[in-house]
Amino acid sequence: MGEKLCWVPAPPAIVTEFERNMAFDSLRVVHDDGCWGSVAALVAADGTAAHPLAQALTVSHAPLRDVADAVHGLCMLHGRYPGAIDHAVAHNRDAIAGAWLAEAASAFAEERGYLARLTAAAGPLPSTPGQAESEAAIVAQAHALDTLAQSGRVGCAVGAAVALILDWRGVRAVLDAAALRLGVLPPPLGIPLDVDTGSLVATLAATPAVERAMTFGAEQLLAQHRGLWDLLDARKSARDRQ
Repeated sequence: MGEKLCWVPAPPAIVTEFERNMAFDSLRVVHDDGCWGSVAALVAADGTAAHPLAQALTVSHAPLRDVADAVHGLCMLHGRYPGAIDHAVAHNRDAIAGAWLAEAASAFAEERGYLARLTAAAGPLPSTPGQAESEAAIVAQAHALDTLAQSGRVGCAVGAAVALILDWRGVRAVLDAAALRLGVLPPPLGIPLDVDTGSLVATLAATPAVERAMTFGAEQLLAQHRGLWDLLDARKSARDRQ
């Protein structure tokens, strides 16, 4: 139990152009180029749904200890208030983004409650080497998200919030699979519609500077999500070696 967990990030999943096109056909009908197309492609290639561990946890025979560990990790990162979207709301000065952010924040309040119920149903964290290091890593990720959501760079926080909402569908697939195993009823997913999100991005990305900031925010949000899934994967490997 004294063994230290060596967190070595897994290599990024290889996503073919065909797979990327299939995954985001429904998104491209909104805005097929510019910032929206860039963010959609980023989520398709680097988001939760593309990570091997997230995919493995959606199957009915996934080990319950791995399911529980993922639920706890996601709750540590996104189950707190205020979260990334709440910070983005508080620091937003754009009327166009305000309505979308308010809808996203309201929906995410429901997701926090869902995470709390799942975490309680999952029971205690599975025994894993390097627990203290893991917790410190997730706390650092949460701090990074808070900093990103409070960025003064116009478009950065909204880009991060957009990426979080788009990637949440992949996260929800993991959570809903866990709920089925744990006897928790999943609530309706009330996040903004993709068509509304696409319209927001297309409207806000009116200048190259804002477009770059929104893309940067999305990239950084997805990097934190990848970091979490890589950490959870390393924890799974450490338990498997016990």
